[in-house]
Amino acid sequence: MRLDKFLASFSDYSRKEIKAVLKEKRVTVGGSVLTDPSAHINPETDIITLDGEPLVYKPYIYFMMNKPAGFITATEDRRDRTVMEFVPREFLKYEPFPVGRLDKDTEGLLVFTNDGELAHRLLSPKKKVPKVYLATAERKISEKDIKAFRKGIYIDEDGYTTLPGDLKVVSEGGNPVCEVTIYEGKFHQVKRMFEKCGNRVLYLKRITFAGVALDDSLKTGQVRELTAAETDILRSCFKNE
Repeated sequence: MRLDKFLASFSDYSRKEIKAVLKEKRVTVGGSVLTDPSAHINPETDIITLDGEPLVYKPYIYFMMNKPAGFITATEDRRDRTVMEFVPREFLKYEPFPVGRLDKDTEGLLVFTNDGELAHRLLSPKKKVPKVYLATAERKISEKDIKAFRKGIYIDEDGYTTLPGDLKVVSEGGNPVCEVTIYEGKFHQVKRMFEKCGNRVLYLKRITFAGVALDDSLKTGQVRELTAAETDILRSCFKNE
């Protein structure tokens, strides 16, 4: 990797500012001062310091967001505001992307990474990765509804039957709150499953993805890096491959 690219990615300086930093002899590689921005380094083995402080090389980044309603899940869009507005500058340098999507009006857990292989596996329908939501329904949930979710619901507009899921009532009332678990990510899937049962989702929030739970301390729009244990949970989906 070029030295200037590494410094721009793993320091607070832009590519343009890096040239001045190098001229000032503030960067060392393996104990030697380097001033050439085009010099090639091995970030995995070389010890690189800036102003005497070592810079840690991370090829991949993994973080979660508590997505707010009103934003689309995309890296860019010409018409709508996207979830990327909430990604900190220091994370943007890794060029992360959301793993899967949440509807514009849906809140909750979004996982981001720049690890394309892991993202591809997590999104593969064959993996049947679990996704858990809290849903507020318009009317009471019946035992018939629960059995329908457990069996799989036919979506006639698209001509397919959903994979079996789980529907559990968390609290009764005029608008009951339910915990919904599905193992695929079809378009508006949870909402459409409720509609086929003659019901309607009033509020939807994802609380877990692939075994990783949303951090309750995160306010909507806030993000934090995944812990090593959480990253291992994502990878554990494929440990038997």
